[in-house]
Amino acid sequence: MRFSHSLSLSIFCLLVTIWTVRSVPPQPPVRCDQTGCTVSSAYGTWPDRKTCKAANITYPTTEEELCKAVAYASEHNLKVKTVTKFSHTIPKLACPSGSDAMLISTSKYNSVIEIEPDRLTVTADSGVSLRELIDKVEAAGFSIGTSPYWEGVSIGGLISTGSHGSSWSGRGGSVHDHVVGISLVVPANSSERYAKVIRLEEGRDDKLLNAVKVSLGVLGVISKVKLSIEKAFKRSITYNFTSDVALEDIFMDHGKKFEFGDITWYPSRKTAVYRYDVRSPVNVSGNGVNDFIGFQSNPILISKGVRALEKSLEASKSESGKCTTADTTLAYKKLTGNGLKNNGLLFTGYPVIGNQGKIQTSGSCLYSSSLRIDVSCSWDPRYNGLFFYETTAIFPLPRFRDFILDVKKLRDMKPERLCGIDIYNGILIRFIKGSKAYLGQGEDSVVIDFNYYRADDALTPRLNQDVMEEMEQMAFSKYGAKPHWGKNRKVGFFGVKQKYGPNFDKFLEVKNKLDPKMMFSSEWSDEILFGREGLKYDGCALEGNCVCSEDRHCSPSKGYFCRQGLVYTQARVCRFSSAKVSMA
Repeated sequence: MRFSHSLSLSIFCLLVTIWTVRSVPPQPPVRCDQTGCTVSSAYGTWPDRKTCKAANITYPTTEEELCKAVAYASEHNLKVKTVTKFSHTIPKLACPSGSDAMLISTSKYNSVIEIEPDRLTVTADSGVSLRELIDKVEAAGFSIGTSPYWEGVSIGGLISTGSHGSSWSGRGGSVHDHVVGISLVVPANSSERYAKVIRLEEGRDDKLLNAVKVSLGVLGVISKVKLSIEKAFKRSITYNFTSDVALEDIFMDHGKKFEFGDITWYPSRKTAVYRYDVRSPVNVSGNGVNDFIGFQSNPILISKGVRALEKSLEASKSESGKCTTADTTLAYKKLTGNGLKNNGLLFTGYPVIGNQGKIQTSGSCLYSSSLRIDVSCSWDPRYNGLFFYETTAIFPLPRFRDFILDVKKLRDMKPERLCGIDIYNGILIRFIKGSKAYLGQGEDSVVIDFNYYRADDALTPRLNQDVMEEMEQMAFSKYGAKPHWGKNRKVGFFGVKQKYGPNFDKFLEVKNKLDPKMMFSSEWSDEILFGREGLKYDGCALEGNCVCSEDRHCSPSKGYFCRQGLVYTQARVCRFSSAKVSMA
């Protein structure tokens, strides 16, 4: 899931009454010419800001063609990475090693969706988009129990990085915990023609399946995914915009009471938005749609304007300007139900009731139309729109209350310092059940997401960046939160393998068995999987590529020095100061 700036939507509501719109779909993540191929993320820039290259790419359309692609790479000892149609993973997991590396795209491997009503399962090619899968299942009278909030993902891609919604009920909010079978193409020896398909089923092949469910793409190429489904149902949603008083005592009961509930916390505004979200019978009246504001199309000129405004506020160090923007954003979300629409067109009041397939995920900016002014996803890199970081931390349930209290202490020192988070989507709080996946969450957990400004240049410091860095280090170091594999800056992964204990070794055992030549590994995926820190350099802490230990890791020439945290004093953060005194 990715969250974008909502201020642009408040301006867009004025424009939409005058012009109709023409949505520009995102660009493909891989572009090739006579010199080779370049792989990008949906945001246009990788965390290290370096270009990712590969020698060539192939587009299989069937499992047989997929096997031939893996066999060719295996026979010729090539490094391989799988890429999808969408490429919304933030870490550089899709980047292969070596000048002769090969890409296998699943963007055209998307024709098969098979529903087994008696077994309550659906099997899909790994390149099938989440929206295509949901629509097919719903049309047959069934529902998929969970999904990520952002629908711009393929089924193979979303399970590989542990994508999730929010639920402690049933199988829980993580999509990989609804997986009951996977077909995986892996390298083989010459007697097996260099590639083979292994078909894994829940209850029969759990040792392998628990590794493949969340694999980061380093075990092979996912061919097909089988998910559990259930009889169709609807959901009823009400948002309660209220005070954040006692949030630390309410969150757990909220997660238990509301099957799909979440909480969005705007700490600088001292506001919590409780999502009361429960299932309803399919025969209850209501055709509501969740068209989340952050995932709607924005006029390209507005996206550019919002980015220019944010850059101006950063340059002038205007906390008051950011707080005014946060107030405007929050007011607009409240007015519009945060994108909920009772009849598919307009928000007219709570509750909003609709089919699971229309409520569980959204992403209307993905789709083109034949109307007039140009609009796109607000972060589309072609138009110099929003550019941001996303920190996502998965907390063991018993530790989350103290994290909230620490953030409140940090906030109460000067609330304006957190307005930079609240102009995006505040801190989204979701709930996921314990998982058997080796790289999944081992216990019932609470997940937070927050977005914040990223500068155009790697060496440009950010307003109040020390606050975001302290929260980041609180989460991952003080409270031992696990990073979401598909999000986060590099520092979020430091020491990650220790957080998984014996399950990490079990995953490596399967990895060594299925891909002994490490064909699907690269220095970038190893960096994430093993949490490697690397050498520190001047300015490395500015983009989360290190935790500062010297002033030079920040930007002393621009007044940013390495200092200890304000609440979590073991944190080391880049803080603006007019006093040029190095940390002792």
